[in-house]
Order: sequence, then C-alpha cells, then structure tokens
Amino acid sequence: MTTLFERHRPTLQAALDAAAKRDYWSAYPEIPSGKLYGETAKDDGLAAYKARLGKPFRIADHPATSAVGAEVSPYGPTLGITYPAATVEALVSASQAVARQWASASIDTRVGVCLEILARLNARSFEMANAVMHTTGQSFAMAFQAGGPHAQDRGLEAVAYAYAEMSRTPEEAIWTKPQGKGEPITMEKHWRIMPRGIALVIGCNTFPTWNSYPGLFASLATGNTIIVKPHPAAILPLAITVEIIRQVLVEEGFSADIVLLAADAPGSEITKDLVQHPAIAIVDYTGSNSFGAWVRNNAGNADVYTEEAGVNSIVIGATDNFAGMCSNIAFSLSLYSGQMCTAPQDIFVPRDGIETEEGHKSFDEVAVGIAAAVNGLLSDPARAAGVCGAIPNAATLARIAEARSLGRVVRDTAPIEGLGDARTATPLILSVDAADEAAYAEERFGPVAFVVAVDDAADGVERAARLAERKGAITAALYETDEARILAAADRFAAAGVNLSVNLTGGIYVNQSAAFSDFHVTGANPAGNASLTDAAFVANRFRVVMWRRPVAA
Repeated sequence: MTTLFERHRPTLQAALDAAAKRDYWSAYPEIPSGKLYGETAKDDGLAAYKARLGKPFRIADHPATSAVGAEVSPYGPTLGITYPAATVEALVSASQAVARQWASASIDTRVGVCLEILARLNARSFEMANAVMHTTGQSFAMAFQAGGPHAQDRGLEAVAYAYAEMSRTPEEAIWTKPQGKGEPITMEKHWRIMPRGIALVIGCNTFPTWNSYPGLFASLATGNTIIVKPHPAAILPLAITVEIIRQVLVEEGFSADIVLLAADAPGSEITKDLVQHPAIAIVDYTGSNSFGAWVRNNAGNADVYTEEAGVNSIVIGATDNFAGMCSNIAFSLSLYSGQMCTAPQDIFVPRDGIETEEGHKSFDEVAVGIAAAVNGLLSDPARAAGVCGAIPNAATLARIAEARSLGRVVRDTAPIEGLGDARTATPLILSVDAADEAAYAEERFGPVAFVVAVDDAADGVERAARLAERKGAITAALYETDEARILAAADRFAAAGVNLSVNLTGGIYVNQSAAFSDFHVTGANPAGNASLTDAAFVANRFRVVMWRRPVAA
C-alpha cells in the first residue's frame, strides 16, 4: 500500500525546492474555477456551507460538556451554528492522553498525514470560502484565495520547513574515534525527534485560516498535539479544519484527539486559562499588541510565536508613473477595508511635493491623486463590494468616526451600496503634518489612512522606520526614482526589521505576501516575534534526543 508520504512526496519536494529558490510556486490553484476544482465545486461548497447553518456542528467523539456558538455574518445573517465545548482541563487531559502515540510516529508518517490534510482542505476550498466570507467579512473571491489556497500554501510551507529541519539529523550512525595505536572506540548512536508537548493555536477574527495554518501544521508535523482556539466570531473555518484533520488521523490509525477544538463564547473566553496552563508548551498567537503582550508575559515556559500589529507606512519621494502609483496605493488602502495586518496606514509625502513624469506635484495634488484613485476604484458598487468586503467588528466603524477629527478630510468614508445589512466602509483619507504624531503614530485598524507632510523623502523614511521600531510594522513601501535613495531606504527599513516594497505600480500590492518566497513578518520589531515561515519558526517545536552504546569488537 502506498503511504501518504509517498503519495504526496512530489508536492513536498516541490515545496522544498520552491523555498530554496524563492521563485513563484503554488501547490494549490488560487482561481475558483470549475475547470480546476470540478464543475460542481462552487455549488457543492455553497450547499455544504448552508447545510451547516442553524445546526450543531458535530465533531465525532470530541470532548464536550456544553455547546457554544454566536457567529453573525458581517453581511447580516446569524449563522446559528453551535460547537462542542469542553473545559480547559478536559481538553488538556485529552491531548496529553494521546501525546505519546503521535510523538512515536515517524517523521515521514506525520508529514504524510499533514500533506493529506492539506490536500483535503484544498478540495473543500469552496466550502471554506463561504465559511471565511461569513465570519470575517472578506469578499468571496478574497475568502477563497486567502482562506483556501493561500492559507494551504502557508501550511505546506511550514510542513516543508519542519521536514527539512527534522531530517537534518540522521536517525542513526556509527561513531568511531581513533585511539592511536590502540583499537578505536566505536559507538552506535541513535537520534529521535521529540515534540515539546501541547501546542495552542489562537486564531483571529479576520484571517482565521491564513494566520493559523503555519503554526498548526508546524506543530503537528513536529509531533506535538494541538488545541485550536478560534476567535468566538470566526469558529466555523477552524472547526471545518479540525474536522478534516481528525478524519485523516482516524483513517491512519491515530486518535482524533491529537487535534482538538477549543470553542468558547464571547465574554466567556477560555484563552487566558489555556495560555497559563502549565501543560501548554507552544503558543501561536495572531491579534492585537495588547493581548499579544499579555500572552508573552503569561505563557510561563511555553515558546510563544506572535504576529501582532503595527503601523505600516508608504514613503513617496518621486515616481515616473504617477497614475500607476496612485492606483496601486488606492487598492492597498481599500482591500478588505484596510483590515489586513499588511495594509498601509501612513503615507509620508514631502510638504513641498514630488517630481513625476507629469511634472511637479504638490503635496495636496498627491493626496488628491490618491483619493481620486480610490474613488475610481470603488465607483462601481459591485466592484467596491468585491474589493472592500464587509467589516466584522462594529468597533471598527466607531474607530473610523472618531478618526475624522484627527486631520483634514481628503476623502470621506461612506458605506458601500447594495450590500443590505452588511457593515461596510470605504477608506477615510486624512491630511496631517508630521508634527501631529498623536494622530498618525498609533495603529487605527480599519480603512483609515493619513497623508503626512514631511520635510523630504529622507525625513519620511526616517519617521516611518522609527515608527516601526517603536510601534511595529509588517510592511513598508517606497516610491523613488533615485537608486542611491532607494538603497539607503532599504538599509534603514532593514535595520527597523521591516520588509520593503519599492515602486509598486502594477498588479502586485504591498498587502500581499507570497508563500515560499516572501517571509511574512520578520520578528525584528514589535509587530511580531516570529516569521512565517523560516527555520526558526519550526526548529524549536521539537528536540533531538540521543541514545548510544558501544559496538562490540
């Protein structure tokens, strides 16, 4: 019988090759096409999603003492799904009871299981897209890509890195030490990969799969048991994930409890109790800086991997494609209503203006050019809905309203037409001076952007980099035509631990991060302490333990 590892070996090898070359490669098609996924896949996925609504989500043999569920689609409807819920002690005990079984599995076996899980998740991408759309507010197209294939690619990337690190040490070797004229000393040595323990994955509301899969699959491949703790407003995507994982585990002769779902209710979250439990050895967290700081300070001896938040900046020094620049920035500001951890907030522009292929542009002309590009992008309501999606948290709308008083309004926010009861808002763009740091130097999550007047481009770079060092940043962008100034900015942003994009005017945006090529977050500033996905992200999730004995002469 072909093992899962052998079945999926070509995918694993291609992932390893792609990670080494850093060129474009994807295992899972990002286009929601019937030719790629089956002619009935879209309808089948929607039907599968609808069949979940208003019912208990049953996970076979999952520990449960109650049922919870209060998800409401940002587009209006209540999902009405309840999920099995258990106490922290019940979840931890169930996870501990099966830990040895999973730890004893070979590297190839565990990696094969992970690859099969990812293949099945990919086959369910249309169902997942609907689940992500109606828990996060992403448009369907974005939910399909980010919640499905792109998340799966990030999971595969973590598995590939884990396999590479675990395979670095041979399982056994003969060690011979010469002894001069005497007989050499010969030892038989064996090495085992030993997991750290229980891994806790804390999901977020906005990208429940994309942000969770790297840590989940890195820990699973390295032999740790998993407790998946979704955000109470976005349980369904991770519940489907856990359901599929448990099915594959059982089929391969393992206990389903190797992966558990820790569903809870808003206001009665069990996250803190899980983080503080002494049996938790690994914590993966995505979310706000404030709770991220609490996790890091209260996780005891657990290793903590965080992606938090920051203030992402764009610096405009000069451009030879003014319209393309404005269009690219407009899309970045509008995509998912600015609710991406990579979305730009501050746009630093010299107060005396910039040089372009159209001649000199004043500060106000640059600001108005960006605002006009946003207006053009979102002029059609259907396109606006597809780009902006909806807003899952009502607090974001309040934040937008409060922000209107922080500067001169260049472009006002407005709801998107035609989406009924959905919470929506187009970008609010404000003009401020660099001295007004109280306005722009804090993350204001959502579609809020500041065009900040600075002395010159170098001043903008320095302010953006210092802001990243103090508050964190995941992305930065620069528009510049002078090579020396580009290289100087690259040096400064590298020192601040920020990934930089230069002169984006086409179909690639600062928000986007490509698996197998782009390292997402650097771990080098307060926006997070880990990177998706590098060797450091996986290598500390296991230990190498040896046993040895002399070889008889």
